[in-house]
Amino acid sequence: MLDKPQRGALARPPTDGDVSLAALQDVEVRRGGRAILSHIDLTIEAGEILTVIGPNGGGKTTLLKVVLGLIKPDTGSVAIRPGLRLGYVPQRLQLDPTLPMTVRRLMTLTRRHRDADLIEALAETGVGHLLDADVTTLSGGEFQRLLIARALLVRPELLVLDEPVQGVDFSGELALYERIAEIRRRHGCAVLLVSHDLHVVMAAADRVLCLNGHVCCAGVPSEVAVAPEYHRLFGPRAAGTVAIYKHHHDHTHNLHGEVVSADQCTCGAPHKG
Repeated sequence: MLDKPQRGALARPPTDGDVSLAALQDVEVRRGGRAILSHIDLTIEAGEILTVIGPNGGGKTTLLKVVLGLIKPDTGSVAIRPGLRLGYVPQRLQLDPTLPMTVRRLMTLTRRHRDADLIEALAETGVGHLLDADVTTLSGGEFQRLLIARALLVRPELLVLDEPVQGVDFSGELALYERIAEIRRRHGCAVLLVSHDLHVVMAAADRVLCLNGHVCCAGVPSEVAVAPEYHRLFGPRAAGTVAIYKHHHDHTHNLHGEVVSADQCTCGAPHKG
């Protein structure tokens, strides 16, 4: 049980016996006298894909930064599992186009890595051949895959992705989401991502959280897609998303990312069977 929230307090970290990787309780973030986030309760479980959706200005990036420890809440508590390895792909990474920068150099800006590890991470996202390419020559999809590969170098237990398909065409979006799901399957890591792509988010997520300054609705995709709050926020864009992309697992896992039988899985999403 988390401690009672205090102003700006960081709750006790979860013990080894706790299941959640991260837990937010009654979190509020204020800027300029205005609440950006209010009364946020959220847990992130091992091995799940949790997608955050919502309108522009709804606080999605702020929420991710609270989880990452980059923003301290004004009230509420944030508990992160001790020693949790975090990989992060920001919404935007601005590089000076006049500054020569190879993929290898970008991958090793903050920490040295063996070439073999760089190539392995790049290959996992489908761009293993680009190690010595100039970053400015990459397509939008290639650049996003590079950033994900860079985040994988820390072997994250929680991979945090802020709109990972920016600058990617629709077919590339589908391929990138499939790649993210494969990364989860291979590493057993949890994935927390922000997305605007309603027509694919239902296929990519185990749980969906709809955010507009507060949690409007949350649950498995099939539940969120029929929630009145979801339709009020997205209107016609929301129609038919589940009919086209109803989410099913092609595998089962427990909250530690371990493969189990369907009747043992506790992620809450529907399964094939």
